[in-house]
Amino acid sequence: MLLNVLIVDDDEPVRRRLQRIVLQVHGHALCEQADSLAHARAQLALRRFDLALVDVGLPDGSGIELVEWMQAHAPQTETVIVSSLGDDATVLRAIRGGATGYLLKNGEDVELELSLRSMQRGGAPIDPVIARRILQLMAEPPAAQVVRMTAAPADAGLLSEREIEVLELVAQGQSNREIAQSLYISVNTVECHAKNIYRKLAVHSRAAAVHSARGRGLLP
Repeated sequence: MLLNVLIVDDDEPVRRRLQRIVLQVHGHALCEQADSLAHARAQLALRRFDLALVDVGLPDGSGIELVEWMQAHAPQTETVIVSSLGDDATVLRAIRGGATGYLLKNGEDVELELSLRSMQRGGAPIDPVIARRILQLMAEPPAAQVVRMTAAPADAGLLSEREIEVLELVAQGQSNREIAQSLYISVNTVECHAKNIYRKLAVHSRAAAVHSARGRGLLP
């Protein structure tokens, strides 16, 4: 059976990578691409899709907004988030919004392929790191879950979603080149994001940026 797949991401190399992985899983899939919420909605209005792979950080909003929109306008389409963002609040909102699964971009191609193959058996493709955190969350008392998932940092919105993605990888100790490879962007783009982060947080080093972001509740 021909599978119609919509890949929604603003980075062309990421879209090409995901299309390659989809074709490894479904050799006869028909893949369409979109680089924004508006473009994705236009594609969904033109054609019925079986599966959508959606990034969180898009130029005109959050990919989770698209997931929520699809519940009303394209409920037949299964949606899997594929993002560098993996904080608890984002994951929970995506799942509550209707996402079938949640994968991290920094996973190996073979890991993403195996996760998507699990859908053929009725499974939900969840990155192992995300799955572990969900299990830990479920073990917490209900009151703690509410606080963790609903509390918003006072400085929410200070950094863009892409800047938070970059800063999360900085916190993991990745170099600018490694971050560029993880996010499928150029080193120059990473450096530009880093300058914006330093300016917004009023800091002058990577360590200070991470420390400030954690203190403001922007990083776990």
